[in-house]
Amino acid sequence: MKLKDKVCIVTGAASGIGKEIALIYAREGARVAIADLNLGAAEATAAEVRSGGGQAMAVAADVSDEAQVNAAVAAVVERWSGVDVLVSNAGIQIVHPVEEFPFSEWKKMLAIHLDGAFLTTKACLPHMYASGRGGSIILMGSVHSKEASLLKAPYVTAKHGLLGLAKVIAKEGAKHKVRANVICPGFVRTPLVDKQIPEQSKALGISEEDVIRKVMLKDTVDGEFTTLQDVAEVALLFASFPTNALTGQSLIVSHGWSME
Repeated sequence: MKLKDKVCIVTGAASGIGKEIALIYAREGARVAIADLNLGAAEATAAEVRSGGGQAMAVAADVSDEAQVNAAVAAVVERWSGVDVLVSNAGIQIVHPVEEFPFSEWKKMLAIHLDGAFLTTKACLPHMYASGRGGSIILMGSVHSKEASLLKAPYVTAKHGLLGLAKVIAKEGAKHKVRANVICPGFVRTPLVDKQIPEQSKALGISEEDVIRKVMLKDTVDGEFTTLQDVAEVALLFASFPTNALTGQSLIVSHGWSME
């Protein structure tokens, strides 16, 4: 029980990577707040956690809206008296060439990925500082925190930005025993990635099979997608690591797509 009685907030946790992280945290004894734009889906995930004997609650939050973020964190603190772990995972994907990218969609991407990480962190840190227990801030980056791909200018920009944000949080939080780290997955077969396949096929003028084989997985060592479980295990490592020895870092989980 690596997270016994720890209070964990996971954003974008109604599906995909966030849901898998919430499930593994609950199995390790955590009390998990399922935060998602879709409250109904968040409640369904919370019910699934409880059906397996875990502790969970659902909260609605648009992570790009400061008032909603603050209200969601306040609801968690009111119920469980603190926050020990934040996983800023909520995200979307929009693809266009730079010269065709609508500014409104650029701003939306940065708001969800980068503003969302900032706002959720800002709301959680005072509670981590006040508890005296410290805590763990985990930002969901990407291989695109290290590399670039066609058609993804705001996504790559935001994911690079998360590395800088985590380093500042790590330096400021150290005296309060708060760690900050970034997970950098490769392509994980989630609804977000499934949506990209036909979009990239159309934009690049190649088949969907070639998008998978020649774009998404061409630089991996084995042609395999990263799994939800792969990413969740790293999230568990960052959440449960006991000291500041592991802070301000990024860990790539990508079947060797990017090696640093």
